[in-house]
Amino acid sequence: MTAPARSAAWRALRRVHETGTDLPIALARERDGLADARDRALTTEITLGVLRWQAALDYLITRAAKRPLDAIDTASLDVLRLGAYQLLHLTRVPAAVVVDEAVDLVKRAHHPRAAGFINATLRQIAVTRGAGLPPAPPLRPPSASGAARRWRQRALEHLAVTLSHPAWLMERWLDRYGFQAAAEIASFNNRSAPLTLRANPLRTTPATLARALEAHGVATQPGRYAPEALIVTAGHPLGTPPLEEGACSVQDEASQAVGVLAAAATCAGERAPVLDACASPGGKTLALAAALEPGSLIVAADTRRARVQLLRNTLARAGTKWVQVVQIDLTRGLPFRELFQGVLLDVPCSGLGTIRRDPDIRWKRTPDDLIRFAAAQRVMLREAARVVAPGGRLVYATCSSEPEENQDLVARFLAEHESFALIGANSLPVPDSMRTLIDAEGFFHTLPHVHGLEAFFAAVMRRAI
Repeated sequence: MTAPARSAAWRALRRVHETGTDLPIALARERDGLADARDRALTTEITLGVLRWQAALDYLITRAAKRPLDAIDTASLDVLRLGAYQLLHLTRVPAAVVVDEAVDLVKRAHHPRAAGFINATLRQIAVTRGAGLPPAPPLRPPSASGAARRWRQRALEHLAVTLSHPAWLMERWLDRYGFQAAAEIASFNNRSAPLTLRANPLRTTPATLARALEAHGVATQPGRYAPEALIVTAGHPLGTPPLEEGACSVQDEASQAVGVLAAAATCAGERAPVLDACASPGGKTLALAAALEPGSLIVAADTRRARVQLLRNTLARAGTKWVQVVQIDLTRGLPFRELFQGVLLDVPCSGLGTIRRDPDIRWKRTPDDLIRFAAAQRVMLREAARVVAPGGRLVYATCSSEPEENQDLVARFLAEHESFALIGANSLPVPDSMRTLIDAEGFFHTLPHVHGLEAFFAAVMRRAI
C-alpha cells in the first residue's frame, strides 16, 4: 500500500509532466486533499525534490534500466523518479519499502505489466546509489585547446547531469561566471528555500512581529538585507493571527529588497502619484504604500481578473490606503498621460532567478523564451515610460538571471529613449545592508553564489525635465 504523501506527489508530478500544470497549482490540488499536515509537508518535499534532481535521476534510471527514457512510458517514469529520489535523498524509509511502494503505485496506475521493470530498476539504483554520475573536472581548465575543449565538455556534463540543470542554461552560466560559480549557483538552486516574511510597517515592526510569532510557536531571525524581512527557522506561520490579520506577508527577501529600492526611487517623502504597473500579488505595492506621504495616490495595475483580485485581497489584509486598483493590459497601452512622478515596472519574465523556489521552471524554459519575454518586456517598458512625468523616475525590475531581460534590455531602451538616463541605485537612500546588492554599473543585482538570494534585477532611470 502506497503512503498517501507518495501517491499525492506522484499525481502532482503527473499534472506537471503530462498536462503542463504550473507546479504551485499542481501541488496545491494534491496537498489540499490530505488531512495530515505531515503528509502535506512530505508531498511537497518529494515533489520539489524530484523536480530539482530530475536530470540526475533520469541519468541513473537510464543506466539501471538499460534503455532510453523515451522507451519508458511517462507514468512509469514518474514512479521511477519518485522511487529513485527517495532512495538517494531520503533516508527515513528503508529501500525495500520504497521499492515495494513504487511497485504498488505503478500497479494502481493501471500499468501492472511494468511492475517487474520498476522493481528491477529501483533495486539496481538502491545497490549502486549515485555512483556513476559525471564527476567534476579540475577547477581550472587546461590551456591547450584540445584539452580545454574536453574540460569544457566534462564541466558541462557535470553541471547539467550531476547538478541537474538544463545544459543550455549551464553553458550560459559557465561562460559568464566560470565553473566554480556556476556550480555554486546550481547547488544553491537545489537547496530548499526558507520561508521569508515581510513585516508590514503599517501594522507592526519586525521585532514586535517576531515576538508575536514566537507566541504561536514560530521562531524567526532577521533577514540580512531587506529591513522588514524575517526568516522562519522553526514552526509554521501560515494560519497564525499575525499572518491572517495582515501584520506580515510571505515574500522572498530579494523581492522585498526590490520593493525597498523602488520606494526609495519613486516616492520616499513625496505626495506625487505613483504607478505600480504589474502589481499583483502586491508585495512591492505594500512597500510603496509604506513609503508614501499620507494622502498620496498609488495606482496599482495588473492584467488578469484573478491577479487583480489577489492584489485587492493583499492590500485589504495589509490595511493600505490611497491605493487605487485597476485592471489594465499594459501591452495594449496605458490610459494615462504623463502624470506619474514614479513608475514601478516589475515585468513578467522567465523567472530563471527563482529556480530554487520553483524547480520546474528550469525544465520549462528554453532559449527562445528569453527572446519572447524580452520582446514583450520592451513593449511594456516603452508604455510605462510614456506615462512618467518630466523629472520622474522609472524602475524596471525582473526575477530573471539573464542579461536579455535585464542589462541588455535596459541598454536598448536607453539607446532608443534619449530623454531617460540611468541613475546609479547606490545614489538612492536605501539601507546600508542593501548597498552590497548594487553592482559597479549601478544596477540592483542579486546573485545566488554571492548574496545567498534568488537572482533579481532592477534598474532606475530618470526622465529629463
